[in-house]
Amino acid sequence: MPVHSPKKSTHPSTFRKGSAGTVSTNGKARVTIPRDTNAATLEVGGKEVALTNLSKMFWPDDGISKGDLLRYYADISSYLLPHIESRAMVLKRYPDGASGKFFFQKHAPASKPAWVPVCEIQHPSANVVDFPVINDLAGLLWAVNLGCIDLNPWYARCDDVDRPDYLHFDLDPTPGATFALLREAALLLRVELDALNIKSYPKTTGSRGIHIYIPIVRGPLQKEVWTFAKAFAVSVAQKYPKILTSEYRVAKRSPKRILVDYNQNAWGRTLASVYSVRPKPHAPVSAPVTWDEVEHGIEIEEFRLDNIKQRLLKVGDLYRPLLLQKSRFKVTAFV
Repeated sequence: MPVHSPKKSTHPSTFRKGSAGTVSTNGKARVTIPRDTNAATLEVGGKEVALTNLSKMFWPDDGISKGDLLRYYADISSYLLPHIESRAMVLKRYPDGASGKFFFQKHAPASKPAWVPVCEIQHPSANVVDFPVINDLAGLLWAVNLGCIDLNPWYARCDDVDRPDYLHFDLDPTPGATFALLREAALLLRVELDALNIKSYPKTTGSRGIHIYIPIVRGPLQKEVWTFAKAFAVSVAQKYPKILTSEYRVAKRSPKRILVDYNQNAWGRTLASVYSVRPKPHAPVSAPVTWDEVEHGIEIEEFRLDNIKQRLLKVGDLYRPLLLQKSRFKVTAFV
């Protein structure tokens, strides 16, 4: 079947740079976040970033402070930034740490520095929303300082928010399902994707599941990508009904199954980005893994704020293929 023909975007957007000029995207700025003070103003890539409440405990039981969270993101920024740059960012703020209440903020806050770009997106049920865009280390530290523990970027870039450049499946256990069953489910999806010559890349969610990402050739609209994902999820769930389900209605899902959640591909939805710390005990991280690691038995708890830097130095960015054009799949109608 032919690749879906691009259609005119129905959700216009514009990418507006900060008044300070072109934003650096190389992620090479380096900073030292002090440990002996509760607040600091740093110069990062020629921009001033105010950091506050550095000693506030975000994971009290683990002794992990807000300053430690900022240091983590600064340390891994060169790996993270290429995956989130040029994308609208939904701010999910935890002002009182991982166990506290959170709130979503879509509009860039009024206190946003002029050098943080925004992506203006027309929502169908709202006015234009000006999402912040995190393109460099200064912007990353600014967002995390607001209490953003995990990062939630759009699937499409700001130059065309209707056309994503990857799709994914969020594998989520229903009550009674074990993580061992979830790993088995992920491997089944890999087999089915391989049969279609589709390269897939797993990562832990940092919560309780596994994400499977697929880089795609940009062109099809978000609704078309969602349609493909739904058709695939329904088909694979019907093939393995004792392990998988694609039933989106919670009341109708069978227990001890793994939900192949395709609905997160819908327009405007987001997932925690790669390398995001999650607001769970011990500060787990949404970490890329290899299929061999899935097969040999990874656990969510293995990947944490305190060890991801060392892992990256050892294995590099396992999600780099998502950034390369040669790895991309052409979304076609599902047969």
